[in-house]
Amino acid sequence: MNPRVLDLFCGAGGASAGYARDGYDVVGVDIRPQPRYPFTFVQADALEYVRERGHQFELIHASPPCQAHMRLRHWTKKDYPDLVAATRAALVASGRPYVIENVPDAPLIEPLMLCGSMFGLRVIRHRMFETSARLAFPPATCSHPKGAVGRRGNEGTREWITVTGHFSGIPKAQQAMGGLTWMTQHDLAQAIPPAYTAWIATQMRELVALP
Repeated sequence: MNPRVLDLFCGAGGASAGYARDGYDVVGVDIRPQPRYPFTFVQADALEYVRERGHQFELIHASPPCQAHMRLRHWTKKDYPDLVAATRAALVASGRPYVIENVPDAPLIEPLMLCGSMFGLRVIRHRMFETSARLAFPPATCSHPKGAVGRRGNEGTREWITVTGHFSGIPKAQQAMGGLTWMTQHDLAQAIPPAYTAWIATQMRELVALP
């Protein structure tokens, strides 16, 4: 029997795909419809769902909205909800091992940073991960070329992409992110490469003695 992971704020399923690749059965929860989500999906308030049913899962992953912590948030002049603390409280209360993912400036506790270059991906997406169990060091160092920001014309960096906002070449981005072929441009801009969570899934399986 495979361990079950609950993916809160799942979006189109980038994080979920990583857990599935490591042999977990995945249930995703999001308050918005996710018609392209490839695993079992529940449309619900993520925090309400985890408070009611989080104890039924062997592992819980959460990617609360990151807009409140984006470096360009001041340009939008909008107020965004900061759900990191509330998410952490709900996960701790569940009593289950957990992972919280967010952007580099989010208020995570002793987070680990992962980048596509650590997994042989030519995509730049730095994301931070707080976990309830200490993980090993990442599989490699962050090693994309200086100036590799996906802009046309940077010699030696043209094959590196950031997959943020509006970009061209959706099929290329789908493959660069690790085979997210079901995702649209909007989905890809919000997703993380499955390689991140596949590595974390293996780590958490060993550290918390999951089946």
